[in-house]
Order: sequence, then C-alpha cells, then structure tokens
Amino acid sequence: PDVIIEAQFDDNDAEHGQDHLQDMLTDDIKKLSLDTGEKGKAAGVTGVHRAKQDDGPKVNDPRLIPDEFLQRTAKVVYILEKKHSRAATGFIKLLADRNSELFKRCAMFSPVDHRVPRVYVPLADCPPDFVTKPEAYSQMLFICRIVDWKEDSNFASGQLCKSLGQAGEIEPESEGILTEYGVDFSDFSPEVLECLPQNLPWVISPGELAKRRDLR
Repeated sequence: PDVIIEAQFDDNDAEHGQDHLQDMLTDDIKKLSLDTGEKGKAAGVTGVHRAKQDDGPKVNDPRLIPDEFLQRTAKVVYILEKKHSRAATGFIKLLADRNSELFKRCAMFSPVDHRVPRVYVPLADCPPDFVTKPEAYSQMLFICRIVDWKEDSNFASGQLCKSLGQAGEIEPESEGILTEYGVDFSDFSPEVLECLPQNLPWVISPGELAKRRDLR
C-alpha cells in the first residue's frame, strides 16, 4: 500500500528553514519503514518487493513537490467588468407548486440559451391574462433581464422587458439575439445620416478609384 506522510507547516517551521523540514520528513519516512518492516516479519511475509516509480511517499507541503506535478488553483476575488448583457430570450410559464406563496407573485422564465439560469419574474410584468391562459403564451418569446441572483437560490431574479413575438419567426428571433449581445439596432440619428452622401445617386470619383484596389 502507498505510504502517506503528512507534514504540518506553520510559522515556527519557517524560522528553522527548509532543511529542518526535510530532516523531519526523513525521520518520519524511516520510522514508517521500520514499522512496516516489523509488521511484515511478524506476518511471515517474505519475497521481493518492487516499488513503482510513483509509489514514493506523498507530501502535503506543495513546496516540496516539483512544479510539473502541481495543479494550480485559484478563486475569483473581484469582477472587473460584466461582459454579459444580463438579457436573455426565452419563454414564461407558471410555477409547478400552485399552493406556494411564490406562485402568487412570480412566474418562471426559461431562457433559450441553457448557459443562462432560469429566472423568477414578477407576475406584474407578465401579460394580464397569463395566469388564466398560460398555454396562449407557450410559444411566445420574451426578453428578460437578470437583476439579482442570491447565493442561496437556485434561480435568479429578473424583469420582463418586452414581448418579441412568436418563436421561429425571423424578426423576433433576430431581435432577441441582438438584444442578448447588447447590439444597438435602433434607427440611426440625423447626425449619423448627415455623414452619408446627400447627392444621390452617388458614385466613386475617378480620384478615389485610382487610390483603391478594385475588388468588384
């Protein structure tokens, strides 16, 4: 069986230095070797023992393990920028537990993108007849924006922004994708339109053609 050696390290060990820790580990290995040898003789075990290359003593102090055998770990300590728009396209439905207090206040929003969590949305944001006719909205796409997600809850909290239309149609699906990725698809302002050529039909001048590579 593998021999596991646990090494405890604290501030007192740091004062003695690395050599002191190595000496402690060596002594532990010798003691365990003697103990296992005596147990083997008592049980009448004889023969040749072959040790695998990776069957050496295991040490809990990561500073004694070569870098190539270490699995580095980390934890998130701060969010610099929220890249996701917190908006998602999906469907709304009634909660399963009709007797709960939450059923009277919230509906469940299920995003089309399964990487986004399911969201509790207020019934006040839903259509007025949603509670009485939920089947009428089973194929209706909605945009929901996540506003909070508590640590002790399996579902996020959000608000319904708007109804897009029937699922499967090009315009609602396209608007949902653009909203999810934060793309501004509103009409161009007059200032932007003024940058375009006003004298139509517009053609490329010979001077511009001489400076450009024609890829037509």
